Amino acid sequence: MVIDERLSTYIDSLSWDIPGYLQATEKDALAAGVPVIKRSTQTLLAFLLRMTKPALVLEIGTAVGFSSLLISEYTGENVIIDTIEKVPARIKGAKENFNKYGKEDRINLIEGDASEVLKSLVAQKKEYGFIFMDAAKGQYINFAGPVYNLLAPGGMLVTDNVLQDGDILQSRYAVTRRDRTIHGRMREYLYHLSHSAEWDTIILPVGDGVAVSVKKDKGD
Repeated sequence: MVIDERLSTYIDSLSWDIPGYLQATEKDALAAGVPVIKRSTQTLLAFLLRMTKPALVLEIGTAVGFSSLLISEYTGENVIIDTIEKVPARIKGAKENFNKYGKEDRINLIEGDASEVLKSLVAQKKEYGFIFMDAAKGQYINFAGPVYNLLAPGGMLVTDNVLQDGDILQSRYAVTRRDRTIHGRMREYLYHLSHSAEWDTIILPVGDGVAVSVKKDKGD
């Protein structure tokens, strides 16, 4: 928890109001040990989607489909959501949830490793108005290039879990050895988003940390 838990709970109580089927999906996922985006992040994501009104959305990291369903709830009925997942058990769970709630026509689940899928989407010249990234944290820096190419000018990228439960503040020697690579890559990713001429970025202490980035033309 990046901010005080009591404060976060209070804020959530003021603004969190997702439909019952999403609450049920969230409950089932957590009971099965599958993480879903935190409630404060849900509220932020819903707000940004209502504000930007994207025509086409890409999600990197489907899990069991909770975020895809959330995105479908706060975008227009004609908006298509492409979502990428490689873990077979999670693909199965996501498809079951999409079918259960009648979203299979709006949510297109692309099976495969995100690195390869993103390359394929770039080759297809796909263009998205909004991208939500909640995948392998150590790969964010590698995804930044293709994600930039896939966004329409002025499009928005929302990246979850960028503050790593506060560990991002620590020296690399203060985190466990197995986490040092991810720690270093996340710092590199955040530096890239905040210093590159490609992005206009704000990093928010929401949930486990969210980076909200808008694509700039490289000539700006």
